[in-house]
Amino acid sequence: MKLSEIKKVLDTLENVTFQLPNGNFVPEHFHVTEVGLITKNFIDCGGVVRNETVINFQLWDANDFEHRLKPKKLIHIIELSEKVLNIPDLEIEVEYQDATIGKYDLGFNGKDFLLLNKQTACLAQDQCGIPAEKTKLNLTQLSPDNSNSCTPGNGCC
Repeated sequence: MKLSEIKKVLDTLENVTFQLPNGNFVPEHFHVTEVGLITKNFIDCGGVVRNETVINFQLWDANDFEHRLKPKKLIHIIELSEKVLNIPDLEIEVEYQDATIGKYDLGFNGKDFLLLNKQTACLAQDQCGIPAEKTKLNLTQLSPDNSNSCTPGNGCC
């Protein structure tokens, strides 16, 4: 989800809720402690230099049980961050500590923001010898081809 998308969604909500991939919710008294840009400069295993930038939201579960972040307040935090940090309209990554600090992509199901598991991947699969995935077939999908079958007397053995 991009920054412009979350602002549009927030404008329609009465409450801000984040659901974890396991179905649990971030406690409703969470704080957004950071909004910023994270830039990752790296080289992939194929030798290609890459640069990725995302907007980072950090959620924090404090002992402030009376706290409730309302959509208008989060919009204000986002707009201040855009102004002060000159943040462009990029994809959002959410950081939240459960058992350890997790990084999530952000989605929306019409009611709740969804923290979506991120996946690693090789960006240079053609360079690191990973074999192409083979198409799996069931034996029932194979058509009989007499020229490739081995029968007694056809000289295949």
